[in-house]
Amino acid sequence: MRLGLALGYWGRGPDPRHLALAREAERLGYDSVWTAEAWGSDAFTALTWIAAHTSRIKLGTGIAQMAARTPTATAMHALTLDHLSGGRMLLGLGLSGPQVVEGWYGRPFPKSPLTATREYVDVIRQVLRREGPVVADGRFHAHPYRGADGTGLGKPLRSITHPLRAALPILLGAEGPKNIAQTTRIADGWLPLYWSPMRTGIHRASLADAPAGFLIAPLVRAVVCDDIAEGLLPVKAMLGFYIGGMGHAAHNFHADLMARMGFEAAARRVQELFLQGRKEEAVLAVPDAFADEISLVGPRERIAERLELWRAGPVTDLLVTAPDPDTLRVLAELTT
Repeated sequence: MRLGLALGYWGRGPDPRHLALAREAERLGYDSVWTAEAWGSDAFTALTWIAAHTSRIKLGTGIAQMAARTPTATAMHALTLDHLSGGRMLLGLGLSGPQVVEGWYGRPFPKSPLTATREYVDVIRQVLRREGPVVADGRFHAHPYRGADGTGLGKPLRSITHPLRAALPILLGAEGPKNIAQTTRIADGWLPLYWSPMRTGIHRASLADAPAGFLIAPLVRAVVCDDIAEGLLPVKAMLGFYIGGMGHAAHNFHADLMARMGFEAAARRVQELFLQGRKEEAVLAVPDAFADEISLVGPRERIAERLELWRAGPVTDLLVTAPDPDTLRVLAELTT
């Protein structure tokens, strides 16, 4: 099980710790470092900055949002950074949800998310393979564009730049069972948002046809500390925001996932409190048991014991959100 460092996206501004953490992770032997985006900083620019200050560690977007760019634009970002970094790029993609897609990007959320994802990945694969001009007769992604409001002058094009790697790895952030199953067919890996090593059975059917070498790379918050309850608070704050605020009351993928993991009543309560503006109560309503299952928090001995649960399952890469170099070092020592 390889280790990755997940830096997420910026808050109000750049986090001055991120570059130092990325360089320390590389020094400690971490395999990858990942950036993200929501509705502020973008994933590719920060990752390029890290690429310029490192030499070995792989560089992943975890995740880049599909609605932010056409698939050809995303492919351009990926092949450019792959060249600049000497072949270290890992392209992680996700659909996001209706509130972000329509509210921030000003685009309709696809009525068929599986089809939209499949078409998006197909176009990127065509760009990277560069076997010919990109041609796609898709419902959501057509190349050339054939809409009634077009000129009709669109020409199939092939990338001017020869991609460094035709098989640049593509990973997808998927939450629903059908989305996960499709991911095993069209992508090189899966980026689970919440992963409990105690409940791997809920994904067994979706992962049944995963090919050899398929990557499973969940995010996990890790912190070495004496006070477990205090260490879990950032996990609960994240969960409260995602489950309560990252989606509509009737359409929230994160809340639905928590429900499928056996915490339905708690998920709906967190949603209810958050949407009422009672955000602190929403965070406190997140069960400690759920937060603890999907994280690695506590003294070194406890983390070592719980880490064995993660090793025993199908996880290939553990993407660690860690607030300090000491926690990164402890995890590196425990996984060597």
